[in-house]
Amino acid sequence: MTIEIKAPTLPESVPDGTIANWYKNVGDTVSRDELLVDIETDKVVIEVVSPTDGTLKEILKNAGDTIVSNQAIGSVLPGEGKAAVKEEKVKPTANATDAPAEETAASGSEAIVSPAAKKLIEENKLDGSTIDGSGKDGRITKEDVLNVLESGLTPASDTAAASQGSIGMSKEGRLEERVPMSRLRAKVAERLLQASQSTAMLTTFNEVNMQPIMEIRNRYKAEFEEAHEGTRLGFMSFFVRASTEALKRYPAVNASLDGDEIIYHGYQDIGVAVSSPRGLVVPVLRNTDNMGLAQVEQEIRQFGEKARDGKLSIEEMLGGTFTISNGGVFGSLLSTPILNPPQTAILGMHKIQERPMVVSGEVKVLPMMYLALSYDHRMIDGKEAVQFLVTVKDLLEDPTRLLLEI
Repeated sequence: MTIEIKAPTLPESVPDGTIANWYKNVGDTVSRDELLVDIETDKVVIEVVSPTDGTLKEILKNAGDTIVSNQAIGSVLPGEGKAAVKEEKVKPTANATDAPAEETAASGSEAIVSPAAKKLIEENKLDGSTIDGSGKDGRITKEDVLNVLESGLTPASDTAAASQGSIGMSKEGRLEERVPMSRLRAKVAERLLQASQSTAMLTTFNEVNMQPIMEIRNRYKAEFEEAHEGTRLGFMSFFVRASTEALKRYPAVNASLDGDEIIYHGYQDIGVAVSSPRGLVVPVLRNTDNMGLAQVEQEIRQFGEKARDGKLSIEEMLGGTFTISNGGVFGSLLSTPILNPPQTAILGMHKIQERPMVVSGEVKVLPMMYLALSYDHRMIDGKEAVQFLVTVKDLLEDPTRLLLEI
């Protein structure tokens, strides 16, 4: 008796997902809780594991297929069922029994595949059933696979092609690769385009002297890390705390739009833009007014690790009343961040650069950072936007204000 592999329950805000990649083939032995397949949604990549020990008997949804909540995408045969599955899926050719033990049937194909060819097929994620073998009894050789790769026309199935793209030549005879945009990146592109077309977006700029914060970090970083179990004191926690205080003073910057209605939030949930291998994601720090610097740093570090490993959950990225984006980690000196609808504002941090500044009539070299606040002018007046950014600047340049709440 087989056990179904089902897609997870998706939130209402995520109507469907796409099969990104199967890590096992039909007939492979699997262990309970072993990763079988990734499902990509508009927000995150969800990992689906095996429900039991056994053998992967069936794949119902291939790479590129769209799925919905709790839909069956495959099945596992519990226990020792590997041989039975292979008999169902692969019919040996007349001389298959004479073939060397290391030569196996291609997945979904009756042809025999040489070891070298099999390795190439797996490395390049090809569909062996679509490759014509030129060897004895239709055997697929290494040369057959190389010919396919050199032609640039990978004979993969439609679903495989959808996830792998194709390599070919341009009109000028130069090598090109066409790769479909991932669902996550496509959604990000759609939202950014929507934000630029449907909002009255303006950006105001200012600059902040980072020397006070840098002095605090240098003075207390060792004690901070020791007291908080290895958590390092970074810049982002200061920006989160300063933004939280400024949002409390200027609630319009913390608001969001729902049709023709304005929603003023009585809390501050700040999204932190994080780069992942699949694109930009924005996990959310909840109730930042109740968070200290250490907790902010801990959660941001966890978000970064999860984003890198593709383990961020949908719940961790839902909501948010304000967003902070730090292009400075990549060396950006100045940029115009784009709104994250339905939020009405986003703060952009940038690279710290030493510049000559006039202080009390004297020229000093100070570590300066440009700040950018993009906002929806339909909701926020220019005066409010500027005052908000100046408040953030003042709190950062004199961090004792954060403690005194002034």
